[in-house]
Amino acid sequence: MISVVLFDLDGVIRHFDPAPVTDIEVRYGLQPGALAGIAFAATLIDEVTTGRITRAEWVSRIGHLVGDPAAAEEWGVQTWSVDDALLDLSDEIRAAGLRTAVLTNGTDTIAAELATSGIADHFDAIFNSADIGFAKPDVRAFQHVLDALEVRGEDVFFTDDSAAKLAGAARLSMSTHRFTTVDELRGRLHAAGVPVRGAQAPERSGRGELAGRKDAGLER
Repeated sequence: MISVVLFDLDGVIRHFDPAPVTDIEVRYGLQPGALAGIAFAATLIDEVTTGRITRAEWVSRIGHLVGDPAAAEEWGVQTWSVDDALLDLSDEIRAAGLRTAVLTNGTDTIAAELATSGIADHFDAIFNSADIGFAKPDVRAFQHVLDALEVRGEDVFFTDDSAAKLAGAARLSMSTHRFTTVDELRGRLHAAGVPVRGAQAPERSGRGELAGRKDAGLER
């Protein structure tokens, strides 16, 4: 029986507008996708999401590699929005007596970001790969969550907007769902025996723009 619902962060709970990135690249004369191509290259993204370098060091390296530290610094500080409907769903799950948690491939600034934005208030626990030392889909990241919450894989429902990230959870017998919309997630949770209401219409989206660091791509 499901007793914990585990959520990805970026692309599920909070969202980033790609338009500002395009604007930055145009203004600094960079090729489209140049910043993301460097920032999310396997070696560099692995270092920051497993805590081997800080977020500040990550942005600094991006600036050096792209040849424009100012562009990287501007890229590194963007606004993001929070999905009200998703937070409401987490609150509803908790009110029914289950626990909810977040597992994100993040940087050393995640705790502060979620605390100051109020996101952390809607979940029982926040798990960050930079603290764990292993990033999704590494099964060790998911095992850390199970150990911390003292539950079995069968007790957990995990949702992530990246299908690739679900593999580690599935290996530990977690129920998994590739996130697309809150309504679809509600349906899957209900089918899994989680006591939630049916799809909400219309969905509410965004608690307004919140100042935050761009960790969205960490979940790619």
